[in-house]
Amino acid sequence: MPSQPPPQASSINPEDVARFNRLGDLWWDKTGKMGILHEINPIRVDYITDHARRFLLNDPEALNVTRPLPLTGLKIADIGCGGGILSEALAELGATVTGIDPAPNNIAVAMRHAQQSGLTIDYRNISAEDLALTGEQFDAIAALEVIEHVEGPSNFIRLLSTMVRPGGLLFLATIDRTLKSYLFAIIGAEYVLGWVPKGTHEHHKFIRPNELSSWLKKAGMREVDRAGMSYMPLMTSWRKSHDTDVNYLMTARKD
Repeated sequence: MPSQPPPQASSINPEDVARFNRLGDLWWDKTGKMGILHEINPIRVDYITDHARRFLLNDPEALNVTRPLPLTGLKIADIGCGGGILSEALAELGATVTGIDPAPNNIAVAMRHAQQSGLTIDYRNISAEDLALTGEQFDAIAALEVIEHVEGPSNFIRLLSTMVRPGGLLFLATIDRTLKSYLFAIIGAEYVLGWVPKGTHEHHKFIRPNELSSWLKKAGMREVDRAGMSYMPLMTSWRKSHDTDVNYLMTARKD
């Protein structure tokens, strides 16, 4: 993939784009700096699958039915796809996936890994604004661990909502702005445990769940679920929880 400057748009933070652009193949090193994304990805994928079944596929037994390709027929956009960790998981479940990222190295890594995995994913080195300009709409959009890195997050939510079809879903994952999140997501994760590169997060950019829900409402969407993602130190693993004080997921529907 030829070298090119990252797309420019009002939501893009150039410093964050450059930081993630430097990660390169580290996206797929499960023991490296992005290992935490691999650890929480099954939670994120199950969360998306459960709500897609319930709201998009009219499957009342969403939590109990096992299908080999439960997302077949759904068109999903992965905004800020990075190296493709979430995109590949969704494609493996049958979804038609479009993954976008403003960092060219991320897209190059994602494309190469998808080819090695035998998956067809529409990866594009563009911004969310560029995608919106195409006029495309999706059954679902996922913007996970993204909104705390953009400029103008409320406007970003409004932008994403324009790309969700009526009745479709928007999946978000971010970090609550609490003292607990400062201790765990910044001091602990970045400086003590080294789970993510130092400087990845800025506490003032974290978003309170009710703030996010309010922005969604103003954008013509309705929150239908929120859940926490908590680290269990005794089990050295992550699980979905009711604790949204640090990492949390949210689903909104466009009525």
